[in-house]
Amino acid sequence: MDSPTRLRPLADTSASAVVAGFIAMLTGYTSSLVLMFQAGQSAGLSSAQISSWIWALSIGMAICSIGLSLRYRTPITVAWSTPGAALLITSLGGVSYDEAIGAYITCAVLVVICGLTGSFERLVRRLPASLAAALLAGILFKIGSEIFVAAQHHTALVLAMFFGYLLAKRLAPRYAVLTALLVGSALAGVMGLLDFSGFHLQLAVPVWTTPSFSLAATISIGIPLFVVAMTSQNMPGIAVLRADGYQVPASPLITTTGIASLLLAPFGSHGVNLAAISAAICTGPHAHEDKHKRYTAAVWCGIFYGIAGTFAATLAALFTALPSALILSVAALALLGSIGNGLAQAMSAPAERDAALITFMVTASGMTLLGIGSAFWGLVAGALTLLILNWRTRV
Repeated sequence: MDSPTRLRPLADTSASAVVAGFIAMLTGYTSSLVLMFQAGQSAGLSSAQISSWIWALSIGMAICSIGLSLRYRTPITVAWSTPGAALLITSLGGVSYDEAIGAYITCAVLVVICGLTGSFERLVRRLPASLAAALLAGILFKIGSEIFVAAQHHTALVLAMFFGYLLAKRLAPRYAVLTALLVGSALAGVMGLLDFSGFHLQLAVPVWTTPSFSLAATISIGIPLFVVAMTSQNMPGIAVLRADGYQVPASPLITTTGIASLLLAPFGSHGVNLAAISAAICTGPHAHEDKHKRYTAAVWCGIFYGIAGTFAATLAALFTALPSALILSVAALALLGSIGNGLAQAMSAPAERDAALITFMVTASGMTLLGIGSAFWGLVAGALTLLILNWRTRV
C-alpha cells in the first residue's frame, strides 16, 4: 500500500489547479511588468538587458515555486517585488547599472541573513491570526474590486465573465474561474479586443553584468529594496499561507528566495520574494477542492513562470494583446473566496475585531509612507490598536 506521504504531483493535479497556476502567473506578470520596462528604459538599459532581467526573475520564481511547493507540499508561490519595481523607476537611473547589480546583491544578502537567523520567523509567530487574515483581505481587496472599475469601460465583457462565473459556481464550482476565462477570451475575440499583430516568439538570452558596490547604490537601492521585500512581499506572503491554514516554517522560505536572488542578481534580477496576491489564487478553494493537493497549483504556476521566462522578450507583446479588463476580471474572480475567508477569520475574534478592521482598512487603502507600502503600515496600525485596547481593558 502506498504511503500517505508519498509525493504524487501528477496524480494530485487537476484542471482547476492548472488554471489557478496559469492565472497566478498571469496576475504576477501583469501586476508590474510594465513598471520594469519603464524602469529599464528610464535607466537607459538595452532591450537585451531588460530581457535578461525578466528571464532571471522568471527562472528564480519558477525554481523556487516548484521546489518549495514540492518540498513542503504547500502552495508556495514566489514573485518579484512590485513595490521594488516601482522603486527602481526613480532610483535605477541615478547609479550605474553595475552598481545597481551590486545593490541587488546587498539586498539579497540581507534577506538571507534574516532567514538564517530566524529573526523573521520570530516576528511572524507574534502576529495574531486575526491580523494576518485582515492583512490578507486588505491586500486582495484592491485587486478584487478592480473588476467593478473594469466594468465601466468594458461592461459587456466583464458582465459576461461575471455571470459565467456565477453560473459555473452553481453548477460546477471547480471550473468557475476557468469558465470566466473562456467566456472572456471568446467574447474579447468576437469584440475585436485581441491584438496579436505585434506578437512573435523570441528566446531570452541571459546577459551577465559584473557587479560593483557603492555607498550611494546601497542607500538608494539596496536597503530600500530589502525593506519593501520584507514588509510588502515576504510578510504578506507568509500571512496568506497562515490565513489559509498552511503552517510552513518561514525561515527556510526566506532563505531560499534570498539565495536565488543572490545567484541571479548579476543577470539583472532585483530579487524574488514570497508572493501574496498570486499566492492567494493557489491557496484558495478554486485551485483544488482538496486543501492538501493545492500545492500542484503553485507547481503549475512555476512551470508557467519558466515558460514565460524562456520567451521573456515576447512577454510585453503577449500581455499587450490581452485586454486589461479580461486579466483584471479573471484575477478578481479567482480571489473572491480568499477575500471572503480572510474577512471571516479577521472578524471572528470579538476582542481583536477593531484591530483587524484597522489592519484591513489601512492595507486596502494602498497608501505609501516613507517609501513603504500599505501592507506594512496596516500591520503597524493593527498592532498598535490591539496593544492600546488590550492595555485599556487591563487597567
